[in-house]
Amino acid sequence: MSATLTAPPSAVPPAPARTTLARLRWAAADGWVMTRRYMAHVVRAPEEVIIYFTLPIMMVLVFGYVFGSGMAVPDGGSYREFLLPGVFVMTMIYGLGATATAVAFDVDRGVIDRFRSMPVARSALVVGRSTADLMRALLEMATLIVCGLLVGWQWREGVGGAVAAIALILLLRFAITWIGIYLGLIVKNADLVGVIVFPAAFPLTALSNVFVAPDLMPDWMGAVAQWNPLSSTVAAARDLFGNPGLGGDSWIVEHSLLMAVIWPLVLLAIFVPLSVRRYQRLSR
Repeated sequence: MSATLTAPPSAVPPAPARTTLARLRWAAADGWVMTRRYMAHVVRAPEEVIIYFTLPIMMVLVFGYVFGSGMAVPDGGSYREFLLPGVFVMTMIYGLGATATAVAFDVDRGVIDRFRSMPVARSALVVGRSTADLMRALLEMATLIVCGLLVGWQWREGVGGAVAAIALILLLRFAITWIGIYLGLIVKNADLVGVIVFPAAFPLTALSNVFVAPDLMPDWMGAVAQWNPLSSTVAAARDLFGNPGLGGDSWIVEHSLLMAVIWPLVLLAIFVPLSVRRYQRLSR
């Protein structure tokens, strides 16, 4: 593995001759090598992807077919169409566990120390991890959309609206990736990080509009659900897909598209610097 990651001597510019542009090109090339490394792990361990797909698919089947007839949708319409955008976002959230576990595994096994001894850009590891997770999220979204179409879900606002909805979901996934990177760098234990992530992710999805509209919750719980970052992305996706269930007339609901952009940017502004700082400490 290390042989494929060692940059050729010509790829690393001599220190006196390095310009800002040359350093950026070097970092981008090393980041792409790391991205390929992480994607190779996905190809070699398809059972991991299957495990992460099992939960959302089971949620679609159980809530859509078993409980779907008894679930109310504020704007009317099919509960399965209400549910699927929430399942798309929920899958992105549970990808946090895979990110944190992979980063913790690299730290625990001394992979960072090995990369530090190579002529590799310091940023390559975390940039490659975030890029690979985004590519993996694209594959997950494609699979879930196919599953959704098979159970009767559809988008009703044209291809442009569907692409915009998917882009917002992937933006949230990218922000969550950096939370996972930070957790993996802090915990450092691949077995322990999974125990921490999944119990935290479940209440985050439960206290949102993924399964039930906030209007149907108790007042205090509905307020919490509306301000949940997941809820903004789910509501915006439902709006762009043309699916029912936006519901409510609060400011956060009326501006769900705006908040679906603001929340991920806030998370990125917090966790990208934290992750980079933590990684730099580990790399010293």
